[in-house]
Amino acid sequence: MTSKKTGGQVVVEMLRSLGVEYVFGVVGGQTLAITDAIIDTDGIEFVHTRHEGAAAVMADAYGRLTGQPAACIATTGPGATNLITGVGGAFRDSSPAFILTCNNNGENIHKDDAQNADHVELFKSLTKYSRLVAHANGIKQAMEEAYVNAVTGNPGPVHLDFARDTIEGLIDNPPVVPGTHPARKWTGERPSPNPLAVARAAERLLAAERPVIWLGNGGNRSRASEDVLALADALNIPVVTTFNGIGAVRTNHPLVFGAVSRMGTNLSTRVLTDADLVLALGNSLNAVSTTRWRRQLPEVIQVDVDPAMIGRYYGEITDGIVGDLGAFARDLLVAVGDRAAGARASRAEWVAGLQAAEAEWWADAEVKDASPKGVLSPADIVRALRSVAPENTLLIPDAGNPGVWSFLWEITQPNTYIKPVGFGNMGFALPSAIAATLIDPDRPVLALIGDGSLGMSLGELETLARVGGKVCVVVLNDSSYGNIRQEQVLHFNGRTIGVDFNTVDFGTVARGMGVDGEVITNLDALCQRVRKVFEGNTPAVLDVPIDRDVNAWTFPSFAPYQAGK
Repeated sequence: MTSKKTGGQVVVEMLRSLGVEYVFGVVGGQTLAITDAIIDTDGIEFVHTRHEGAAAVMADAYGRLTGQPAACIATTGPGATNLITGVGGAFRDSSPAFILTCNNNGENIHKDDAQNADHVELFKSLTKYSRLVAHANGIKQAMEEAYVNAVTGNPGPVHLDFARDTIEGLIDNPPVVPGTHPARKWTGERPSPNPLAVARAAERLLAAERPVIWLGNGGNRSRASEDVLALADALNIPVVTTFNGIGAVRTNHPLVFGAVSRMGTNLSTRVLTDADLVLALGNSLNAVSTTRWRRQLPEVIQVDVDPAMIGRYYGEITDGIVGDLGAFARDLLVAVGDRAAGARASRAEWVAGLQAAEAEWWADAEVKDASPKGVLSPADIVRALRSVAPENTLLIPDAGNPGVWSFLWEITQPNTYIKPVGFGNMGFALPSAIAATLIDPDRPVLALIGDGSLGMSLGELETLARVGGKVCVVVLNDSSYGNIRQEQVLHFNGRTIGVDFNTVDFGTVARGMGVDGEVITNLDALCQRVRKVFEGNTPAVLDVPIDRDVNAWTFPSFAPYQAGK
């Protein structure tokens, strides 16, 4: 006879069966049947945070970095609503995660009970799947269905709301939960594209004079770096990424020319402007990528695992192919066969011109003075940090200016960069760095964060102190919401409102929360200190005052390319 179990124990057993290693969150009365069950369960760890929003971001970051879901958990009402911003980031950037909320007893949901809220309605628009689980016998099936939704197609967060009595009550005949759920195997098998569609694309790519691969976030999610670069090499096709596609391929490859976005670079936008055919791989052609669809494009071949994304924008010039982009790239090479050499040779002169422009672009962004004191240029900071950070360093820029300045960070290995793009949620970098060091404590992690974003996630410095790791938090401190301040200065005649702060010494704040920290005003000293952090095993916060007059909106390297100039 099967021993009785609580619903909370079944939830935790299912999480472990589905490969969930971490649950991030803040406990509350309604969550205890689940969090208590974690204590007795090997292979799954609860990491408590200072704020539920940080827990959601940690689950998001885990999904981005591993391709598999972690979980975050919150109690009813304000606990649940605190998750929402981080969940939105996971949803808009296609990151798998289990979002678990715990409600009041089933009979009292939708009544005037303490902290009452309709969690399913709250999360429905920012998750792939949202469901109330009001009966213990439905737990296993609900979690299986949620998992499949989370990891297939374009991945994303899924939400399960558990009634309190569902997880606290005993189940007479609890379901048998396999040690490793079979869904973990088949969901990892990516769909191949239609061979006829691949053949059609091959003919068009061979005929094009200046085709360009525009790689999106799908490149990160499919882990298709080598396949995409093999295709680019074979046919001599330049590669640019979307803002969300940064990290999908290494930028030191001779055919990779950076990111095109609302604020791309004059190098990457030149590549796209020259194109007579765009191969959009895992690229939704969204507003961030296309300057709100004002960017003129030639004919487009769009490859996506989700057919609903194809032709959603630029539909009249788009030929769609449904399938995994890595499989597409491999199949296309087979379809092209020995005709690749001719296509490659025909593009040599054009590609050589782009490579010369790239060398000039990087030269223009070189650090001019390695040892100035006082306020530093954020452009110089990023270039200098790249020179001392190990090749496998994970860069995590926060929303706003840190992400824009990260265009100057050379990526030498794929999947060493994550950033909030689609939702642009501030307070992302610090919680994400904590998740990253849990995944791999030996990996160097550099969180590039503005003082505005750090203010929104400051409590998680204490979480970082508990977790530890090779985490270096570099604060680009301009005592303001810098990106918005610069936009006001540029477009509102220098008038500003709501963007300036008093000076905060984040080094002192960090030390008060158990993390080593200091203010650094010298570029050489900054590099030495970062190197020391990465050679050790304890985190640090380095507060770097920056020059507010170095404006990301007008920085010469980021100006759009204009033909003939």
